Amino acid sequence: MPTTRESILAALHARLQPLAALTLRDEVLPERIPASGLIILHDGQPGEPEVTLSPLRYHYQHRAELEVVVQAGTGRASAFDDLIAAIGAALETDRSLGGLCDWVEPDAPVSVDLPIDGSAALKAAVITLNLNYTTTGPLA
Repeated sequence: MPTTRESILAALHARLQPLAALTLRDEVLPERIPASGLIILHDGQPGEPEVTLSPLRYHYQHRAELEVVVQAGTGRASAFDDLIAAIGAALETDRSLGGLCDWVEPDAPVSVDLPIDGSAALKAAVITLNLNYTTTGPLA
């Protein structure tokens, strides 16, 4: 049986799959970026939980990251913005990921332009996702 943490991350990954961009989990940036863009979900860190007693519960504010990359000639900024908006819409459809999580809250994207020798530049961003959830133990 998967842990609460793994169930939430798997549900988040599944939520992003229908988007036009290729969605990977805990992968390195590939040599070629698909024309539709690329999203890499990095599991991140659960951090230190707040603990309540009777009943014993661990309340996490897990910080996962989405690495979002678009490589297109003209219209790169527009394609990037469309992908960011699609991610936001996908997350807003169910902030609890089917009841697995108390709340999913994305931070604003931190974007950069990355020049590539002999190719169109990449537009990339990291979006931190705050996943709030409760477990019965640190390994549950």
